[in-house]
Amino acid sequence: WEQMDAVRRAGLTAGPPVDFAGNRMVFLARRDWAAVSLQDLAGPGVKIVLALPEAPAGRYSRRVLERMGNHPGFGPAWAAGVAANVVSEEPNVRSVAQKVALGEADAGITYRTDALPAYTAQRVRVLPIPEEVNLTARYPIAVLRETSRPELARAFINFVLSVEGQAILERHGFDPPPGRKTDFP
Repeated sequence: WEQMDAVRRAGLTAGPPVDFAGNRMVFLARRDWAAVSLQDLAGPGVKIVLALPEAPAGRYSRRVLERMGNHPGFGPAWAAGVAANVVSEEPNVRSVAQKVALGEADAGITYRTDALPAYTAQRVRVLPIPEEVNLTARYPIAVLRETSRPELARAFINFVLSVEGQAILERHGFDPPPGRKTDFP
């Protein structure tokens, strides 16, 4: 929404944006790594990669870790152990997923959709983050004010929000948007 808010503030939208999809954070772990639980991530010698703090996924990752540190099932010692195990900060989540898939790191935090490409999916395990501490990225869509084809833009958005459009997004790992709408004004 940070980028969409900038577009909206600049007066470039023809109406209010709406969410069209969501994407949850997950831990990816090397498939051949002996550890199998989120608790194992705080152990000594574990190599963890995160996206840079400037990247949206980097901000989300750090907020998830903070929330896990405040959760009774994990706690501050767990969060400190994970933080101590961060060996690299990557420019984006694709780099995080690639480092884990290549075995250069034991685990990392990415969006769920980054675990799905065949190369990555064959080499990693997904360790879901408990819902009560997880964050969901929300993706907005809007018609631009100066488009030469506003009716086509609205039709495209309606398709993305339709049952068929949402099914396509779901096949690629996206969640439906909160309070899902099925028609765009």
